[in-house]
Amino acid sequence: MSKSKLQTLDRGIAALLLIGRTPGGLKVADLAAQLDLKRAVAYRIVGTLSDHAMLRRLDDGHYILGSGAYLLGGRAIDRVERQARPVLEDLAECTGATAFLSMAEGSECVVALTAEPRNASMNIHYRVGTRHPITRGAAGIAILAARPEMKEDSDDIRFARTHGYSLTRGQLHKGAIGISSAVQLPDDDLAGLAFSIGVVALEELATEQAAEAVTNAAKTLADSLQHSQA
Repeated sequence: MSKSKLQTLDRGIAALLLIGRTPGGLKVADLAAQLDLKRAVAYRIVGTLSDHAMLRRLDDGHYILGSGAYLLGGRAIDRVERQARPVLEDLAECTGATAFLSMAEGSECVVALTAEPRNASMNIHYRVGTRHPITRGAAGIAILAARPEMKEDSDDIRFARTHGYSLTRGQLHKGAIGISSAVQLPDDDLAGLAFSIGVVALEELATEQAAEAVTNAAKTLADSLQHSQA
C-alpha cells in the first residue's frame, strides 16, 4: 500500500463500496473473506461505520448501507430527482395513473418521487418515503431484473428481464396494478445507485400502453442523466 494512504480509512471505504454493490448486503465473515481481512478487523470496521450510520445491520446479520451513506450521495440523488420530475409528470398524464421513481436501499425499495395525473377521477396516492421489500412490487422487481441473473430469481423477475418492464397485481396494495422499468444510469457519480420508474393504478390500467410509456420514460430519464453528465 502506498505510504500516502491511511490503511484503516482505505479498508473502511473498500467495505462501504463492497457492501453498497452487493444486493442484500454482506455478513461480517463474507466481508472479511472478500477483502482479505481478519474477522476481528472486519468487525471493528463494521462497528465504526455503524456508529456513524454508514451501515445498518439487518435481523439476519447482513449489513447494508445506512442513512449516513445515502446522505453523502444526496447531491447525486437530487440530480436524479430533478431530471425525473418532468418525466414523471408526463408519464402520469400519459397513462392517467400515479407515476413514481423508486430507489433501491439494501433489501428494500424506497419511493423517492411521485406525480399524479391532474384530471384523474381516482388514483393511488403514493407517499414519498414509502418502503417495501425489494422482492415485492413492480419497482423493486424491475431493479432486480437489471442485475445479473441468479438461480433464485422469481418468475416476476425473469419476466421483467425478458420484457424490459415488470408487471404486478395486488402485491403491495389490494387491487393495485404496478408497472416499472429500471433506469440505466451513467457510470459517474451515480455508480452504486439503482432506480426504477413506473406507474400504479387501481383495478383499471391499459397495461400494454402503460408498459410502453413506462419503458420510454425510463429511457428518457437515462438519456437526460447521460446528457447532464457531459
